[in-house]
Amino acid sequence: MLPLDGEIRDGRHHMQVRVYYEDTDFSGIVYHANYLRFMERGRTNHLRLMGAEQHALFAQAETESPGFAFVVRSMHLDFLKPARMDDVLDVVTWPVAVKGASITLAQEVRRGEDVLVKAEVRVAFISGGRAQPIPKSIRQLMKADLI
Repeated sequence: MLPLDGEIRDGRHHMQVRVYYEDTDFSGIVYHANYLRFMERGRTNHLRLMGAEQHALFAQAETESPGFAFVVRSMHLDFLKPARMDDVLDVVTWPVAVKGASITLAQEVRRGEDVLVKAEVRVAFISGGRAQPIPKSIRQLMKADLI
């Protein structure tokens, strides 16, 4: 059993999620939009376990770029196999690229060895309603995991 926030192994964040009745649709499989929720939790916990105590990190970034936010810029998803109630899923997250104003992350939702969903997520850093360079503190944190 993994800790509540998951763990980082071999440069990838792993977080377990159990599928509950509320996660499924009328046919008993996970409703497609719920995979987005699982992956959002994975991205959040990935940052947390990399040492990004988010309130402190964001307070520091706020001094460099007032009014900033991270927004999902694009997301490509491939739904390969269904998950069902009571399945224990592994949400795996890892950075692919850290560029000027965006971070690209790869994510997979797995059940055992089976990959159920693959995603590529590009998150943009904005301030004042426009894309801005990612503050050094956040860039260093994300690049540390790319080594």
